[in-house]
Amino acid sequence: MKKGQIYEGIIEKVEFLNKGIVPVESEERKVIVKNGIPGQKVKFCINKMRKGKAEGRLLEVLEKSPYETNEPVCSIFPQCGGCMYQTMSYDEQIKMKSQQVKEILDAVVKDDYVFEGVKKSPKQFAYRNKMEFSFGDEYKDGPLSLGLHKKGSTYDVLTVSDCKLVHEDMTKILNCVLTYFQEKGVGYYKKMQHIGYLRHLLLRRGDKTGEILINLVTTTQEEHDMQPLVDRLLALQLEGKIVGILHILNDSLSDVVQSDKTILLYGQDYFYEELLGMEFKITPFSFFQPNSVGAEVLYDTVREYIGDIDNMTIYDLFSGTGTIGQILAPVAKEVIGVEIIEEAVEAAKENAEHNGLSNCKFIAGDVFKVLDEIEEKPDVIVLDPPRDGIHPKALPKILDYQVDKIVYISCKVTSLARDLEMIQERGYRVEKCVAVDQFANTAHVETVALLSKV
Repeated sequence: MKKGQIYEGIIEKVEFLNKGIVPVESEERKVIVKNGIPGQKVKFCINKMRKGKAEGRLLEVLEKSPYETNEPVCSIFPQCGGCMYQTMSYDEQIKMKSQQVKEILDAVVKDDYVFEGVKKSPKQFAYRNKMEFSFGDEYKDGPLSLGLHKKGSTYDVLTVSDCKLVHEDMTKILNCVLTYFQEKGVGYYKKMQHIGYLRHLLLRRGDKTGEILINLVTTTQEEHDMQPLVDRLLALQLEGKIVGILHILNDSLSDVVQSDKTILLYGQDYFYEELLGMEFKITPFSFFQPNSVGAEVLYDTVREYIGDIDNMTIYDLFSGTGTIGQILAPVAKEVIGVEIIEEAVEAAKENAEHNGLSNCKFIAGDVFKVLDEIEEKPDVIVLDPPRDGIHPKALPKILDYQVDKIVYISCKVTSLARDLEMIQERGYRVEKCVAVDQFANTAHVETVALLSKV
């Protein structure tokens, strides 16, 4: 088997994250082919050979899968890599994700544990409260586009004028912004040459409140009067309400959404969202679970797993805007949150005050360093680290507290599996795990694990 060779085969299963396994009988081996659905017959080209493992690039779906019982709900499926499982029934998606998570956990968990499957998202579509759209073109030197990258491409951008993962308000705003700059003949920032103006459109919308925050991200290479665009946006007929429009200047060479300077064009630089009876202030870059109704299922699960915390001190590590800590605070003695993003910590402090919680303390800084400075010792620890899991230097320090109970929330189950190896070596056992489908129709899923001191 060599690079460049083309084969056909049927995807026997899809492993996390999005890895289709295709047996090639003539070669007596299996090839990893991404972006497929179990049961599809596909044509693929070998593009990687690593340590005896072969990876192929999907060229064409020759036959649909028997699991594809739904019609596509948007116009750019399957070119867009967003909700790639939308043609599968939701029950089949849940079954597939459950199998993926359990296989990964079974391989690392040493003793018997209870796996509780996958809890569904209350909404299968229109659930995302945050989207980062990119400016670009759909093909080289094509007309201006605004949306998501084409599957497998870092350059081609598909205009998502009917994306079903977001509320229709976001789609109306995207189309308004795109049309405005197309009419003005304004170009996008080209990553390789580092020239151009338009970079991203970051939209955030409260699912419960309907409050909308619009963030237009550009370079400083050109100057344009934004007032006509603001007027157009405010004239849109929306179900929700625009509470802020921001112009974010970003001259970073890397393709990230960040701010060198932020100009307030209208309203305020934050919006509110509600979760489990509490209200949270969210700023442009502060972390907040992207599926509000799914987050309620997730946090209800965390409360259930953590059990009775009356008169206990809780560490909420990697706390973001402090949502988990504040949901636990009414029944705890004290909650101490640690988060490296200062903007998120300031929002967490304001949120705690806004929700009338006097027993929450939020600290800005790296968990690895901050733990040395906290005098109060925890009774229970909640971990909600970023996608790559906990830094190997920070994890031993967390485990040194030897608390009776840890609840670990992971948005990438392979990172959780890696961390579980050290956690178990340090005297903890996995009691039970459950996944929560925060990302219906996509390859991602959240996983919650209850760990107890042996």
